Order: sequence, then C-alpha cells, then structure tokens
Amino acid sequence: MRYGMLIDLNKCVGCNACTVACRNNNGTPAGVSLHKLLKYEAGVYPNAKMKFRPMPCMHCQDAPCAKVCPTGATVQRPDGIVDVDANKCIGCRSCITACPYDSRQFIWDFGDYYEQAQPTRLEQKRRLEFQKGTVVKCTFCLTRLQQGKVTACTATCPSQCRVFGDLDDPNSEVSRAIVDKGARPFREELETHPSVYYAGG
Repeated sequence: MRYGMLIDLNKCVGCNACTVACRNNNGTPAGVSLHKLLKYEAGVYPNAKMKFRPMPCMHCQDAPCAKVCPTGATVQRPDGIVDVDANKCIGCRSCITACPYDSRQFIWDFGDYYEQAQPTRLEQKRRLEFQKGTVVKCTFCLTRLQQGKVTACTATCPSQCRVFGDLDDPNSEVSRAIVDKGARPFREELETHPSVYYAGG
C-alpha cells in the first residue's frame, strides 16, 4: 500500500475549495496553509490564459526533507506518507530549505484570523493540536484515511480533478488514471519520486 494522488490540471478551475477544505479539516493556525494553489499564465497574447496547479505535499519516496532532519522528526510511513512528529521537531527548518516543492510551513505564532474578533472556541481548541516553533505539512489527511475516507481536498473538489488511492495496486482507480492520462510528477527531474501526479496543464 502506497497512497498517492492524480490531479488533472485540465479540470482544475482554481476555485481554492481544496485549500479551504484542507484548512477546515486540519484546523491550521492563521497564516498556515498545508495546501497551496499556484497560479500562472500559459500561452501568448492574445491566446494567453490563467492556469492553476494545486500543490499538496508530494510525499516523495526519496524525500529530501527526511534526509536532512537532524532529530528524525520527519519520517516516512510504510504507506508512503511523509509525516512530522512535533514532539521531536526542534524547529531548525532544515526540511523547509530542503523541500523543492515549498510544502512545509513553520508555526511562528498563533495569530488570529480576524483582527477585530477574539478566537472562537473552535479555534482555541484546534490550536492545542499544534506546537509553536515546529514545522507542519500535508499528511494526506491521515486521520480521514484511518476512518476509511479520502483526503479532504479530494472529497471537496467541485470539478473532480483529483483521484486518490493506492499506487501499489495497478488496478486501483488512481493507478489506472495515471496510465490513461499519461500523468507525470511535478519536477520529475529532481528524482524525489513524488506520490502526486499531474495530468494536462
């Protein structure tokens, strides 16, 4: 079992539903986003248009972040998910520097979402799940997977541009979609062997 994802860039409309779903599911502090959306222009005027590339953690099989972590806080699970143990993280941010996909975030402080309002009870509760001075990242919604669900971004996407599943199973929906669409990892030349594949774009 190795979890992975296919994102069809031809279907992505840049609505940011994935980033909102990610923040809602993980309860991340203000200013911290575990899922980014890159916007870029493709083509030449007058045929230029805006394109989008959702950027969760790539969960690389040969993860640079894990190699440089001095405390072993960054680990790769048997199912391929790259995770961070906050209790071992010393906040050196070596992993942030090593990651070529800008997938990691450092928790400097717990700022408020709204300057004119006190944190809600929910925000106060979710803050207890994070430690200031540590690094956080996308975990493919590990708690949801343990409940038999797919990632929040996959479940929420209105254009259904994502397929999530087991890359080790050649008959899984995600494996078949990767082959059918000729999907490739982003910045494949880095040889980090990501578990996120992109089609189109």
